Amino acid sequence: MNTVANYLRVPYRAGAIRLSIGTLLLMVIASIAFLPGFLDGENLSNLLAQSTTLVISALGQTFVILTGGLDVSVGSIISVTTAIMTLDMPVVVRILLCFAVATAFGLVNGYGVARLNVHPIIMTLATMGIGQGLALIILPIPGGQVPDWLSTSVAGSIGPIPNSLVWLAVASLVAAWILYRRPFGLYLFAAGGNEFNARMNGVPVERTIVNAYVLSALFACAAGMFLAGRLASGDPKGGAAFGIESVTAAALGGVHLAGGIGSIFGTVVGAAILGLVNNVMNLANVSAFLQSVAKGALLLVLVVSQRRKTIGL
Repeated sequence: MNTVANYLRVPYRAGAIRLSIGTLLLMVIASIAFLPGFLDGENLSNLLAQSTTLVISALGQTFVILTGGLDVSVGSIISVTTAIMTLDMPVVVRILLCFAVATAFGLVNGYGVARLNVHPIIMTLATMGIGQGLALIILPIPGGQVPDWLSTSVAGSIGPIPNSLVWLAVASLVAAWILYRRPFGLYLFAAGGNEFNARMNGVPVERTIVNAYVLSALFACAAGMFLAGRLASGDPKGGAAFGIESVTAAALGGVHLAGGIGSIFGTVVGAAILGLVNNVMNLANVSAFLQSVAKGALLLVLVVSQRRKTIGL
């Protein structure tokens, strides 16, 4: 594995981080220059809170994309989580149920892709429909009440540090530890870069893919808990946009949609870019319909620009 580890060293596989950072800095400068209300404390607080759900879900999505797959069921898992957190059950039971449901979705997605050879988009579209239906069964309309401690953990602060930033930092550190400090991280890069070579080097490709989808679902569950705390209620359709936005955020951060290239830091930067795009369009009073068009066009541009002849190069 030493040869594989040297080949897969982080700088080589990190993607276009410099371009992502440059884009973010230019957008921040332009926002400060042309949008007078951008630096208002309330707007910055909203920007951070809005971006945190996206960052957490995009971090989980990164594990799947690194294998060359996509998980569009992320949004429905977020929605199911917000719905479960409003149930009239002991808090511990609700939390365990959220993670159990997320794990089940991840296992089904991973098994379908890795063992049954179902295309990732088809597989996760199917579970997305199941998840959306389950969310509506549990909570037909937005409402309900989440535990007070959850709302406090999202809306409060530790001294001058907003709690939403703590959520974001913890999720990022956990994702970085998994990707860079565990053998599983090397397996992800190897499986996504060249599956045949990975098998020849002893990488358990199927197990790696299954675990990637489980991690994606668990991070989506955490994102759903944050969203539930932010809303102080449940929303059976609250996560709908995150299935695509999490993919877009990862791609903006240099994570290659064909697999094998990307980084946690890049995903965080990409999510910050997309969160800033959303915030700027809201400040500019761009209609929700045009915002959807703009984000769809952005994803299309990213997909086209990432084409390559050989996976891993």
